[in-house]
Amino acid sequence: MRDSKDTLLSMVRNGGQLTTGQQIRLTMLLSIPAILAQFSSVMMQYIDASMVGNLGANPSASIGLVASSTWIFGGFVMGAASGFSVQIAHFCGSKDYFSARNVMRKGLVSLLLFGLLLGFAGYLISGPLPVWLGGSAEINEDASGYFAIFSAFLPMMALSWTAGGMLQASGNMKIPSILNIMMCVLDVIFNYIFIYGFDMGVRGAALGTGVAETITAGGMLYFLLARSEELSVRGEHGNYIPDAKTLRNAFSISGPMWLQNIVMRGAYVVATLIVSPLGAISIAANAFAITAESFCYMPGYGIEEASTTLVGQSLGAKRRFLAKQFARMTTLLAAGIMTIMAVAMFAGASVLMGILSKDPEVVALGAKVLRIEAFAETMYAVSIVAYGACVGAGSTLVPTILNFVSMWVVRIGLASILTPRMGLTGYWVAMCIELNVRGLLFVWWLRGDKWLRNRSLTD
Repeated sequence: MRDSKDTLLSMVRNGGQLTTGQQIRLTMLLSIPAILAQFSSVMMQYIDASMVGNLGANPSASIGLVASSTWIFGGFVMGAASGFSVQIAHFCGSKDYFSARNVMRKGLVSLLLFGLLLGFAGYLISGPLPVWLGGSAEINEDASGYFAIFSAFLPMMALSWTAGGMLQASGNMKIPSILNIMMCVLDVIFNYIFIYGFDMGVRGAALGTGVAETITAGGMLYFLLARSEELSVRGEHGNYIPDAKTLRNAFSISGPMWLQNIVMRGAYVVATLIVSPLGAISIAANAFAITAESFCYMPGYGIEEASTTLVGQSLGAKRRFLAKQFARMTTLLAAGIMTIMAVAMFAGASVLMGILSKDPEVVALGAKVLRIEAFAETMYAVSIVAYGACVGAGSTLVPTILNFVSMWVVRIGLASILTPRMGLTGYWVAMCIELNVRGLLFVWWLRGDKWLRNRSLTD
């Protein structure tokens, strides 16, 4: 009989010796549900983008204009959530489930408050934001409305992502994946209703996604608080008020991740400023090509989630060597899969873009830049999963520095030179070069031992 996921995780926590085959099997058992969830998310993006794309180039450009800003806000939420979920992974690795539940309760309250604060800030800047980003008059109103509705649902996003991350940290990848797939289906349904049924256009896309996220947040919280074997609080009366130690540990992880978010997403905002003068066709092609590229990198982000859990639980169990083995194994797995996906993306670039837009100029330009990006996907996979391993170790400062050098020196530097001369093609050439450089930087960092924390967060 083949070992189950729970059996293999128990071996990690109890000091059992895992063969290479068992390590690969555990990696796959945790990765596959996350990859499927990523796949459903990508399909949701394709369908959403196709719905908006049918409205014309300007509505598509309005969403593309503020996309980098939604990523920044989402990145702050993700970083804050990771500060607590990584602690839970370490406590589950050491089999201290009482402490894991204690962190969970305080983390949920912290993220709800953080989501409310972030959402309010987003709503306040939604009016002038498109102007700051260099948008033109014909797209600014839609862009502002889209971002305002996105901001209003940030508290629900925070709860959904936090609860899902905590379930994954405990080793439960299945339930968050199922619920995320459900969210994608709901998003398509609600988007159709609001975009077309209520004739809300771009705002309908934001509202449909927000409603889907709210329903999903409810499901995540139910399974976390009432059904999780490790984290359920049924019959337990604990403290929900965040304490200094829990917040300090969370900030030691989240702080560098927030800095990384500013570094990475801030660079995307600058990239938007570089691309926006090229006009609506280039803005739409850029936004759609980014969506189409997600077809290629979705396995990487799925495996990243598994890497974070495996490294975190291994370190919680005081097994540094095993943590390092899982980090390297997950990175190699992602690189192999994304290389295969890159070949498929190169061959089917025009088909992928044709799904998202009916504008022939947008399709042609988007397909051209996608084929350039195909040559970056292998090293992009390395950077994605290696970063996830570092997050699992609770060591995020140096990876943030590596990303800063790569994004701001290589990508933005090259883009500022190439884009005025080559148009959107120049920006994607710069991106391709930068992703390869970033992957090489993470290969160098993961080769050593300094990325592994000297102590577990349970100490």
